[in-house]
Amino acid sequence: MAKRKVTFMCKDCGYESPKWMGRCPGCGAWNTMDEHVEVKSAPKGPRGAFQHTAAPESKAVPIGDVELVEEPRVSTSLDELDRVLGGGIVPGSLMLIGGDPGIGKSTLLLQVASLLAARSERVLYISGEESIRQTKLRADRLNVHAKELYIYAETDLGQIHETIHSVQPKFLVVDSIQTIHHPEVTSAPGSVTQVRECTAELMRIAKTEGIAVFIVGHVTKDGQIAGPRLLEHMVDAVLYFEGDRHHTYRILRSVKNRFGSTNELAIFEMAQSGLKEVLNPSELFLSERSKSGAGSTVVASMEGTRPILVEIQALVTPSSFNYPKRMATGVDQNRISLLMAVLEKRMGLLLQAQDAYIKVAGGVKLDEPAIDLAIIASIVSSYKDESVGLSDCFIGEVGLTGEVRRVSRIEQRVNEAAKLGFTRIFLPNSNIDGWDVPSGVQLVGVDTIQDALKRIF
Repeated sequence: MAKRKVTFMCKDCGYESPKWMGRCPGCGAWNTMDEHVEVKSAPKGPRGAFQHTAAPESKAVPIGDVELVEEPRVSTSLDELDRVLGGGIVPGSLMLIGGDPGIGKSTLLLQVASLLAARSERVLYISGEESIRQTKLRADRLNVHAKELYIYAETDLGQIHETIHSVQPKFLVVDSIQTIHHPEVTSAPGSVTQVRECTAELMRIAKTEGIAVFIVGHVTKDGQIAGPRLLEHMVDAVLYFEGDRHHTYRILRSVKNRFGSTNELAIFEMAQSGLKEVLNPSELFLSERSKSGAGSTVVASMEGTRPILVEIQALVTPSSFNYPKRMATGVDQNRISLLMAVLEKRMGLLLQAQDAYIKVAGGVKLDEPAIDLAIIASIVSSYKDESVGLSDCFIGEVGLTGEVRRVSRIEQRVNEAAKLGFTRIFLPNSNIDGWDVPSGVQLVGVDTIQDALKRIF
C-alpha cells in the first residue's frame, strides 16, 4: 500500500510541522497552517507522467570571465506594459499577475496574447477556469482573431506539458495557477504544495525552453497573492492589477522585477472593447479637481521613472470624541499622524481636537517622502478653510523639526507640472539651483514649513 504522510505547512513562509498550530513559529502569522497529505505511490503510465527537461551542466567561473550579454526584449505593443516590464518581455522569464476577481487580468493577458500573435509570435493560452467557448466569447468581444494564438482548456499539468511540446509556443499564458494540478502530487488543486510544484515545473519549462510564461494568481482578502509566499520568490516579476470594479480605470503595478524597476506603474481604462492605455495620467487625475475647494493640493510624485501629478484632499473637522479620528486613503496613516504632530509642535495649530481625513484622488497609492509638503498644505487649508492657488504645486519632504528637505528628480517633476499649466511651484530651497527652469514657472524655495505656509496663505 502507498505510504500516507500528513504534515501542516504555513502558506506564508512554508514552515512545516507534524501537527497543526494556530500560530506559525516561522513567521508568527495566525491561521496559516494548512494540511498537506503526501502519498508516495508508484509512477504512473506514459499518459499520466511526463519527463522533466534536464538543465544544462554548469560550473563555477571567475566573475571577471563572465561575458555581459544584453537581455533581448520583445515588445507587447502596449507602451504602458512594456515600461512596467522594464522595456518588454524577456524570453525565458516567468511573470506572475495578481488582482481581485473581475478586475481584468484575463482581459489584459488575452489582449497581450493577441498582439503578440498578430506579429507571427506563437502564443499558447491555457484556460483552467473557462471552457474554450467561454474564452472564444471574450476573444470576440475584444476583436481577437490572430491565427498564431492557440487556446487550450486543461488543468492537468502533464497534459499541458505535452501540449507545449506539440505546439512549440514562444509565449505561454496560464490562467490561473490555482486551478492547475500536478499529476504526481496528491493534494487538492490550489493547495500550498500544488501551487508550489506547478510553479516550479512552469519555471523549468520557461528556463530550459526559452518560453516567456505569464501566470495568473488569485489574491486573498488582504490583497496578497494566494498560496505560499515562496511563489513570489520563484518568479522573475510580480505585477498587481489594481482598481475598483465600479470604475473604469485600472493600475498595473510592479512590486518585483528582475529585469527592470520595481516602482513603475501603468494605467489602463476598461472599455467595452477591452483595456486602453492612458498615456497622460496626470491630466486624468486632475480632470475633476474642484475649482474652489479648501483642502485640495497638487503634488508632483514619481512612480518609477515617470512623474505623475495627483490631487491630495484633506478634510479637518472638530471631533465629537475624546480620541480624534485619523483616516487615510492612498497614503500611510502613520505619516498623517506624524505630519499633524509636526504642525502642532512647530506651528501651534490645535489639531488634537480635530478629525482628519486624507485621500489621494484617483485611487493612486503614494509612499514617497516628497508628498509631505502637499499633505501639510492640504491639512492647513482645510483647517483654516482657505483654498490654495489653482496653479500651485507642492514638492518637498518635511522633517520632524519642521524643515523642508530636498528631493530627487526635481527637474522632471517641475517639467511635468509646467506641461499641465502650473505656474507657481513650492519646493525645497536646496533644489532650486543647478538646472534650467521652464519659462513661465515661478519657483518658490522654502526652508521650513513656517516659511512655506506664510507664502501659501
